[in-house]
Amino acid sequence: MTVSREAAPAPVLPAVAEELTVVPARHPWRWAATGVVAVLLAMAINALVTNPAWDWPTVGQFLFAPSILRSVVLTLQLTALGIVVGFVLGTVLAVMRMSPNPLLRSVSWTYIWVFRSVPLILQLLFWYNLALLYRTIGVGIPFGPTFVEFGTMDLVSPLTAAVLGLALHQAAYAAEVVRAGFLAVDQGQLEAAAALGIPKLRQFGRIQLPQAMRTIVPTAGNELIGLVKGTSVVYIMALSELFYQVQVIYTRNGRVIPLLLVAAIWYLALTTVMSIGQFYVERHYARGAQRALPPTPLQRLRATVRRSGS
Repeated sequence: MTVSREAAPAPVLPAVAEELTVVPARHPWRWAATGVVAVLLAMAINALVTNPAWDWPTVGQFLFAPSILRSVVLTLQLTALGIVVGFVLGTVLAVMRMSPNPLLRSVSWTYIWVFRSVPLILQLLFWYNLALLYRTIGVGIPFGPTFVEFGTMDLVSPLTAAVLGLALHQAAYAAEVVRAGFLAVDQGQLEAAAALGIPKLRQFGRIQLPQAMRTIVPTAGNELIGLVKGTSVVYIMALSELFYQVQVIYTRNGRVIPLLLVAAIWYLALTTVMSIGQFYVERHYARGAQRALPPTPLQRLRATVRRSGS
């Protein structure tokens, strides 16, 4: 038996192959859904524009009124203090919760359990009425003499009570967000880094923190946006934040809907800015996990213009 070493003849392609044309896939249901959504969107815009009950001139009159702008500044202050104090305390609680010390773990767990279980409005009222429990707050030796005493009413003003309530409430949620981020890091990487002799601080900054932030940032972003809206609860303490100020104005002039629209527009603006910041922070920490970073809105706009011009 012999085997031929000559190359096999190339297959002859049918002549019809040159005549094949590429037909784009048709998506009739996608176009139908797009049409329905476009009609509903047009109806919603038409209702907003043509219905005089929305009273857009009044919205324009109060949108940048000095009293509204001052209330927006106070809302931003409450949010910033709640975020900073809440996440600093939440990080400490997360470290305590992951500690091998049973006392630290128990204290952290109890704090998170209590402050997540009690409604925020109840916590605010508690701090607001702290003077009913303690007339004075002193500084001295624990279980010993007191060197300096302050009146609780003078020390815990309504603004201080609001910041305390928001920050302590936020810390309970931030602790779980931070703890979940660090638990998501593969422990094998830390063991490998330790075996290579990489110092603990460098392990934290180069390996643990960047990976933990990929888990922390999206959830923390939701918490921060929720805190912006949560500041509206402090209206019960007669603090002139955005929602309280809007209520004061529409109680005087009776323009309920336009003033509520003013508050809604400002809350939308504040949360939009925070969402944009969250996008760029997520994009920063995605550098080590994704080969191609998600395009920024400006990059998407440039790509769209380029495609439309070609």
